[in-house]
Amino acid sequence: MRAGPLLPVGVSLVRRTAPGLITALVVAVVTVLLVGLATGCGHRGTASLSASGAAVPEAQPVVDLSPGLQPLWPFADAAAARAWQDSYRSGGHQPWHLDPEATALSFAQGYLGFTAIDEITSSAETSGGALIGVGTARPDDQIMTAALVHMVRLGIGDDAPWEVVGTRDTTLSVDTPGYGSTVGSPLTVGGRAGGADENLRVQVRRVGAAAPVGTTCCVPAGRENARWSTTVTFTAPAETVLTVVVSTGGPGGDVERFAVTGVRAA
Repeated sequence: MRAGPLLPVGVSLVRRTAPGLITALVVAVVTVLLVGLATGCGHRGTASLSASGAAVPEAQPVVDLSPGLQPLWPFADAAAARAWQDSYRSGGHQPWHLDPEATALSFAQGYLGFTAIDEITSSAETSGGALIGVGTARPDDQIMTAALVHMVRLGIGDDAPWEVVGTRDTTLSVDTPGYGSTVGSPLTVGGRAGGADENLRVQVRRVGAAAPVGTTCCVPAGRENARWSTTVTFTAPAETVLTVVVSTGGPGGDVERFAVTGVRAA
């Protein structure tokens, strides 16, 4: 016995059907097919459907930094920031990423290793980001600013995390290599500084490495606003964003000032 014909759901097979009923049957089949086509066309351009018929939400975009800015810390790129944002929304993980002051202190203490820097000396937020002063309390109880940390939001939404992109340099600067440039090892580093009793220490760091990937010490600061220069070797994967940091140490060896720039490994 051969199998019967395949019919749309809800239409039964009638044997020896009268001619008038055959015509009605054909009309019913055509109607079902046309309704199905119209329904399918109506879903074009909308969210896709799962097997259960529920709409599948579209993935939110990963938004990078403005052109030219370098993601120094705490996230290596926009995808990493987005991953934290998802974990924060689902479980409230690491809420300090939403606090620019906490982020600036963590950058100085945890990432750069300047554990004595434990004071917020100034704080200013604008539509373009934030400038947070960090520093230490001197023995005479005066608060000394070590650096102005420049940060921006990395991503979209009110819960986009803060990302360090550099420092606003004043009496200590690092202008070689240029911000955002591609560099190789050995690397020439230079800028301006002042203070005959100070020494300059240079580190090269990258997100994900517990220790500096390159370091050199110690370069005399020289006279006020004098140029300084040194060479440091480093090891890092190609295209990695690197933080080049110069810091001063006074007679007591504590970090008094620091400045950073962001580059990419060749």
